[in-house]
Amino acid sequence: MDPSQTQEDKENDAQALSKGGIEGDDKDVAETTTSTEDGKTQITDTTGGESEKPKKESALKKFWRRFNIYLILFIFVLSLGIAIVVFTTFKAKQNTEKTIGTQQLTQDALKQLANTDVTVGDARQVLTVQSNAVFAGSVLVKSALEVAGSLRVGGELSLTSLKVSGSSQLSDASVDNLTVSGTLNMQGSLTIKSGINVSGNSGFAGNVTTTSLTTGQLQLNGDLNITSHISAGGATPSAARGTAVGGGGTISLTGSDTAGSIAINTGASPPAGCFVNVTFTKRFNSTPHVNVTPIGAGAATLNYYVDRTTTGFSICSATPADPASNFGFDYVIFD
Repeated sequence: MDPSQTQEDKENDAQALSKGGIEGDDKDVAETTTSTEDGKTQITDTTGGESEKPKKESALKKFWRRFNIYLILFIFVLSLGIAIVVFTTFKAKQNTEKTIGTQQLTQDALKQLANTDVTVGDARQVLTVQSNAVFAGSVLVKSALEVAGSLRVGGELSLTSLKVSGSSQLSDASVDNLTVSGTLNMQGSLTIKSGINVSGNSGFAGNVTTTSLTTGQLQLNGDLNITSHISAGGATPSAARGTAVGGGGTISLTGSDTAGSIAINTGASPPAGCFVNVTFTKRFNSTPHVNVTPIGAGAATLNYYVDRTTTGFSICSATPADPASNFGFDYVIFD
């Protein structure tokens, strides 16, 4: 490019500006353009004053210029849509709550529910009832029933089986059959109106009070303290008359295998020998201890003695008894 041509064009432009002038707000300002040695263009006021500086742009205009009007419209439409969705959802929820609170089941609807199986939700959902609920009919729980709080039953509770893993406190319980596989601890008294059957060993740390005790075998490891009478019951053993009672003499026995009395009535010419032969109702395991006590003066003068075996005993005399006399003997037997 020719530098002289460029300079000529700039001079023509300056002349045109000087002829036409520049319109201002309050006055016309004449300006000329000159070229400096370094090639820069300088604008000077022909009136002798400096040219006005351009006005600074406001922040609002900069913001408006930077953001596109379409972007602002998009944000406005999006905000309006969100507000409409929120309002619609809130209104629908209010209408649903009002409908649930006032809805009633007609008689036809109840009949339909009675003849159908209604399922609400599935196993992955949880039904939460904040208010109290009253069920006039039966309630069937097909799976497990978990109660986080206390369970109160106002009427009768019928259970096919009951398993309690923790501690239980029952103020009044009626049990037809009770099976305890472990240890049974009772802090209070135990009252049993019917019988008690114990197949194993039983231990009592305290006193045992009973009006009647029937046992097949009683073993005492300590002392036996009896504050009342001892009654030796049981079947009466058999007694046979011996030759020592004489002709026409008789005997009779009352008691049991444990204790009893024998009455003897001698007849004519009684010889020495045995007055009575007693056979036990139950055989002893070993030869028992038989203690005999004479009754009356007639028995006291006799040289009596006892023969004993595991099946019975005999009361005899080494000397003959008086004829036509009455006397007797008491006996106590220990195994």
